[in-house]
Amino acid sequence: MSAAVAAAAAAALRSRRNSAAPTSAAPVTARPDLLQPFIYRPPMLLRPAQSRYESQKRRDWSDFQQFLLDHRPPLLMSRCSPTHVLEFLRHLDQFGKTKVHAQGCSLFGRPQPSTACPCPLRQASGSLEAVVGRLRAAFEENGGDPEANPFGARAVRVYLGEVRDAQAKARGIV
Repeated sequence: MSAAVAAAAAAALRSRRNSAAPTSAAPVTARPDLLQPFIYRPPMLLRPAQSRYESQKRRDWSDFQQFLLDHRPPLLMSRCSPTHVLEFLRHLDQFGKTKVHAQGCSLFGRPQPSTACPCPLRQASGSLEAVVGRLRAAFEENGGDPEANPFGARAVRVYLGEVRDAQAKARGIV
């Protein structure tokens, strides 16, 4: 029985070889698609992995661009003002994870309160300052005039100072 199987396999192999041979009298040439795996290709030049800072800067820039597009009416970066930057920072506040006690809260001014309260979660002042710094750099890297950078405007610096001071008071630091 195994001899019969071997004979059938040999016959199948012979018929496959015969059907793969060219039927015309033209000379046999190498098929380029068969040689592809054997051709040396230098490794693709990939962008080097970006640092964490560069990734965050790119993400923040993309988020700000999307904020401008979602703005009513949509805004171009060339029409962006410090007022729009402040709107964006207030928009980011809703995604914060830092409890900032309001002045009327019984836990206001305590460095480490022990109970929960209904005070809102906000962006930490240091996080907002880092976002503004990355956006300021991204603005200039994307062709913005350093003298007209809305992220470096006085109004933005004043707002960040107010946020820092309010959060420090809420924690009882000042």
